Amino acid sequence: MSKKVGMFVWNHFTNDARVLRECTALSEADYEVDLFCIHDPKDASLPMFEQRNDRFRIFRLRRYPVLLELMQKVYRYSMQNKLFGAFCLIVWALIAYTAPIPVIILTVVAVLLLKTKVRVIWVRGSLILRMMIKGHRGNYDIYHSNDLNTLPQGWISAKWRLKPKKLIYDSHEVQTSRTGYNSPIYGKLEAFLIKKIDEMMVENHTRAKYNEDLYGFYPHVVHNYPFKQEMKNQVEKVNLHEMLNIPEDEKILLYQGGIQTGRGLDKLIKAAPDFHEGVVVMIGDGKIKNELQVMVKEMNLEEKVKFLPKVPLADLPKYTKNGYLGFQVLNNVAFNHYSASSNKLFEYMMAGVPVVACDFPEIKRVVEGDKTGLTVDSHDPKQIAEAVNTLLADEKLRNELSENSLRASSKYNWDTEKRNFLEVYHESQSMEEDSLGTKR
Repeated sequence: MSKKVGMFVWNHFTNDARVLRECTALSEADYEVDLFCIHDPKDASLPMFEQRNDRFRIFRLRRYPVLLELMQKVYRYSMQNKLFGAFCLIVWALIAYTAPIPVIILTVVAVLLLKTKVRVIWVRGSLILRMMIKGHRGNYDIYHSNDLNTLPQGWISAKWRLKPKKLIYDSHEVQTSRTGYNSPIYGKLEAFLIKKIDEMMVENHTRAKYNEDLYGFYPHVVHNYPFKQEMKNQVEKVNLHEMLNIPEDEKILLYQGGIQTGRGLDKLIKAAPDFHEGVVVMIGDGKIKNELQVMVKEMNLEEKVKFLPKVPLADLPKYTKNGYLGFQVLNNVAFNHYSASSNKLFEYMMAGVPVVACDFPEIKRVVEGDKTGLTVDSHDPKQIAEAVNTLLADEKLRNELSENSLRASSKYNWDTEKRNFLEVYHESQSMEEDSLGTKR
């Protein structure tokens, strides 16, 4: 009889490659997987429910509570339609005249819920609660929490019952040293909840050793390698030269991924004027994209640096193939960045695109060990420019690195790594069966 898995992830599940690979691997191994994620109210085409195959279902939970959505709609309509707004104000004043104290209380509550951080707490708290309820009602055999922001949901769903279930913690990031997560509450929450889990996964041995030093045990290592690309995707290519009006003989210097703080993209733009040729193309979206676009404009680099929005994961290899070289120039802003393996590194590799990469331990091990690119001090624009110009000037070296990348992709791919992932589940299942046998 197949085991049922309840999995949680705190995103819309539109471009989460790791979770997609894991859910697919489980369903192919005869596990029944239900994934709980968040619906994007800005995307009307995004379904609330998807059936990916016979054993893999996706449930997207409404982001905003119904009451909040109603309040927001009334407020926006009142602002847009002055007559309606005036009518509401008159009605509210009449009610206030007869019952002033309740109206004052309701007004204060409404302002707090619509205009302050209380709204954020309400939205997130409601989502967490609804995930817990969904997970608990599902009565799954195994619960799987992706990252710390879904670990409470997994803990309540798996352990707050008469017969506790197995709980797997899949930590994609280093929660205690991560940009944007500076509050000590994250470390304290993880330290508390990590005692409640049955198995833990991290993406490389540098992070596993960090976890051992912090919590006293060495978790399973499941690398974040991409799917092995089919020959069809290796051959097909979106024409970025035509799409971005770049001359056909101009080389594309590619960055793909999140446009976020700590990715070294500001240093890359500062290095761009020193590139002897080529156009930097950044594919992706993120919080600092507008800031970088302003930076490019102020430096008069519009013809040297171009941007594209993020593309679906399935189509990304067709864009990657355009790169003469690729960038992975993370900055050491937190241990989370310093210890990263970087899925993008392996996506470049699949397409035969050599890299200019940071010299952090996990990335350096691959790039220098398999000779798939050049490593630099990613905080120094001059070193970035020197590496780029080396590959621009020496096409023979570039092509050797490209061939090495394609060769190395045979071992850095999910087809091989998923065995390690499934072993975590098999080990958890074997422990449960041994426990039942002992009880008998």
